[in-house]
Amino acid sequence: MTGAVARARAVAATVTDPEMPMLTLVDLGVLRDVHQQDDGTIVVTITPTYSGCPAMATMRDDLKHALASAGMDRVDVRMSLAPAWSSDWITADGRRKLEAHGIAPPHAAPTASAGAVPLILVPHRPVVQCPQCDCLETEQLSAFGSTACKTLHRCRGCGEPFERIKEI
Repeated sequence: MTGAVARARAVAATVTDPEMPMLTLVDLGVLRDVHQQDDGTIVVTITPTYSGCPAMATMRDDLKHALASAGMDRVDVRMSLAPAWSSDWITADGRRKLEAHGIAPPHAAPTASAGAVPLILVPHRPVVQCPQCDCLETEQLSAFGSTACKTLHRCRGCGEPFERIKEI
């Protein structure tokens, strides 16, 4: 890795998610690659948490601004849809930051099956631990929170509402 790429990666790693500013794009797992083309252009690749994520334009602009502020004039931010982002890409540090800010991190994402897919007629609600008091007695209030990638819950122990990142 060249010095310019290492510096660009370090700058890109400081950019935060516009919807959850306690997380960097590295914490969230959307910063996929930083490299330099032969003409000197720094290319940063990000993967959206889902294909319609409205925060992607802001992430792109924030990356360009941060790199330009660090003296990198030729920057190309690209979006890659493959492989698709998984909530499993959220780092351990990112999961700790979510909990510290009152957002329950996701469980492990469901894995693809090589065989027949079982039909489940009863909705499965995972046990969600309250990020405020660690109580396991919680209830989902809504399948959608402040953003499409979150659900809204309430703790039956402390009574506090909280959001949870969905498994994808």
